[in-house]
Amino acid sequence: MGKAVGLHALQVFKCLSDETRLMLVLLIAKEQSLCVCEMTYALEESQPKVSRHLAQLRQCGLLIDQREGQWVYYRLSPDLPDWVRATIDAGAEGSAVRLQALVLRLAKMGDRPARRAALC
Repeated sequence: MGKAVGLHALQVFKCLSDETRLMLVLLIAKEQSLCVCEMTYALEESQPKVSRHLAQLRQCGLLIDQREGQWVYYRLSPDLPDWVRATIDAGAEGSAVRLQALVLRLAKMGDRPARRAALC
């Protein structure tokens, strides 16, 4: 049983109450997995700020990370209860314009091998 199973509504909403954290979760949910450099590029935020928010999202059980060589990829925890996934889906619907802009910005980086060579 993973940590995410014990999530409480207050904890989830506190984690998602910050715009940067919300956009990180929504972008990761949309893209399946992303590394820090992809997220800093898409959000136009500094690496330390993005990393700090990712650590908070990991601590509250929304994200997990996986190392691939020198890159660390983040994705939604597979143990998220249905109500949390529904909350994330609702957040994506309510933030559709902002999320689409982030996805388009991310697409400008090219495919993942090109992203690694250029930015990561």
